[in-house]
Amino acid sequence: MFDRLKKTFSLPNSLGSAEPTQSGHLLPDSPIFKWASSRGYSYIGGQGESFTMTGKIAEKAWKLECGPTSRDYISGNELRARAELEINEDIAVMVMNRSLKQVLEKRAYEMYTDTLQTVVEPNMPEEMRWLSTYPEVGWSGAPPQLWERYAIQAEERSHAIAWLTPALVDLLLSLPLKNSNGQLPFILMLLRGKAYLRTQYTSANLETLAHTALIFTAACESALGNLSLDIPV
Repeated sequence: MFDRLKKTFSLPNSLGSAEPTQSGHLLPDSPIFKWASSRGYSYIGGQGESFTMTGKIAEKAWKLECGPTSRDYISGNELRARAELEINEDIAVMVMNRSLKQVLEKRAYEMYTDTLQTVVEPNMPEEMRWLSTYPEVGWSGAPPQLWERYAIQAEERSHAIAWLTPALVDLLLSLPLKNSNGQLPFILMLLRGKAYLRTQYTSANLETLAHTALIFTAACESALGNLSLDIPV
């Protein structure tokens, strides 16, 4: 796992300034194009800093996109990923950085206590619903920094333990999640047989992109290897 991380981070930090061709693909001399190709990923550039990257893990398709955010708690561009893992659809685990959890919990409390609001906001992010649906879980043996930095919500604690292997936890803890405004929003989750990732992408930096992609693909590998369809819920 760490050999892969070292190899990934040995690439240039800059994404370069190559312009997309008319077909939407970045020019072959772009660092991000070279990096994606070296990992066996397909890459299509879009307008500005937007792009789409795709690949497969054990024949399961995944996609990572960069573009304008669809969540109001994320500023600027967003990295979002999704994989069709086809694991047990009843397994539900969410990893959220703790500062984001605090922000969403405060917002949910204000919404529910607002005397002028008689119905729940229909556009409430799904993550906010999770906070009230699934309890936060923990277990012994994990680094204390994990609980300081992240909150882990799950319907079944055993599923979280099986998914968040020591190698995946190390990748989560080594992800840079701070800028001048504090911690950046980050969510990694398993839901309805799929894996999802969502985080703020404030600077076009290849190291951050590579690390985020590595976390997501490692999370998919762990789910496929440790959370089979035979695991009870």
